[in-house]
Amino acid sequence: MTLLDKLRQRQALVGVIGLGYVGLPLVLRFLEEGFAVLGFDTDPAKVEKLNRGESYIKHIAAHRLKEWVAAPAPRFAATTDLSRLQEPDALLICVPTPLTPHREPDLRYVEATTRAIAQVLRPGQLVSLESTTYPGTTEEVLLPLLSARGSVGRDFFLVFSPEREDPGNPTFGVKNIPKVVGGVTPACLEHGVALYKSIVDRVVPVSSPKAAEMSKLLENIYRAVNIALVNELKILCLRLGIDIFEVIEAAKTKPFGFQAFYPGPGLGGHCIPIDPFYLTWKAREYDCPTRFIELAGEVNTSMPYFVLERIVEVLNQAGRALKGARVLVLGIAYKKDIDDNRESPGVKILDLLLQRGAWVDYHDPHIPHCRGMRHYPHLDLASVPLTPETLRSYDCVVLVTDHSAYDYPWIARHARLIVDTRNAFRGIPGEHIHRA
Repeated sequence: MTLLDKLRQRQALVGVIGLGYVGLPLVLRFLEEGFAVLGFDTDPAKVEKLNRGESYIKHIAAHRLKEWVAAPAPRFAATTDLSRLQEPDALLICVPTPLTPHREPDLRYVEATTRAIAQVLRPGQLVSLESTTYPGTTEEVLLPLLSARGSVGRDFFLVFSPEREDPGNPTFGVKNIPKVVGGVTPACLEHGVALYKSIVDRVVPVSSPKAAEMSKLLENIYRAVNIALVNELKILCLRLGIDIFEVIEAAKTKPFGFQAFYPGPGLGGHCIPIDPFYLTWKAREYDCPTRFIELAGEVNTSMPYFVLERIVEVLNQAGRALKGARVLVLGIAYKKDIDDNRESPGVKILDLLLQRGAWVDYHDPHIPHCRGMRHYPHLDLASVPLTPETLRSYDCVVLVTDHSAYDYPWIARHARLIVDTRNAFRGIPGEHIHRA
């Protein structure tokens, strides 16, 4: 049976490398469509938990996993043994692509994974890179490493298909988000389309991996630039005494030519704060400045510092210095109702407050502990309980992530001072509530 036959008949063994917020939803989707799946991760604790049918991601319920690992006929297993990469017919790479401290692409995880695959790659395997990266990565980084094992498009197949996961989104998931696929050769594209056509409603083939890589960057740069625009307008509107949120609501009544974006305390997550810098780095190789993108990055990166300035200003108005003040940060997830604080502006703001000498705690109903973070290894905090006594004990409460679990009128009744970065307290009266 050929690989195409296996894919179309759901007889292929699928391997997913990186069992995080991108990889685990893919695992479940392939299982739901009848595939057997072998998951790979370098974290033994994560692997052990998954093999017990337990989920470590809050919005992915454990019952969705448990049925697939149960005897007598389990269809999912996880492992840390990379020598088993030769077993799956299709390998999906879903590893992190962060930035270095100098905001340059950090492809160490992609490269290490590809080298591990290259050591055991067998004829007839399909490799798909899903990690967001700069145009050219698939053909310039992965292809040379894998080509030592054979000819691409004949002995093995290589595609790029960018992840579009939106953690916690109740409307869109793997199945109904169209999947862009670009293959190194026509045969590669054919196999990539066959793989993803089995699990998503719509596959969007493009002419090359570069086009697919660029499409993902465009999606996230579009958001980053528009968010930077409204963040800059928010600062201006505060000085003009205008409600930026009222302005946005009025503007979005136009039935064409406008899409609403909302300001906040900065960007977070694994994509939007990072992806634009992958393209600006690559553009420098071609002597092509990307000033617009870089300016948006500067504006969004500056927003936690703007929030810090507003906290200082609000405390000063109350006759209190920031140094020695007790500050409670509400929400350190990068967006509402999820348990992910990667690149979160909430963590950045928390760290900036500590650096300025404030006594800082946080509360987040989805993140009980804040520690072990790549950029903030010194942080080791636990979420404090949210009670009337707790709220009254702080000089200032800073709302960073507008979780649905928060009772905003109740918080407003008990907090002395509030700095609201999300317009979450709109319509609640009180001179102690200040926007940022």
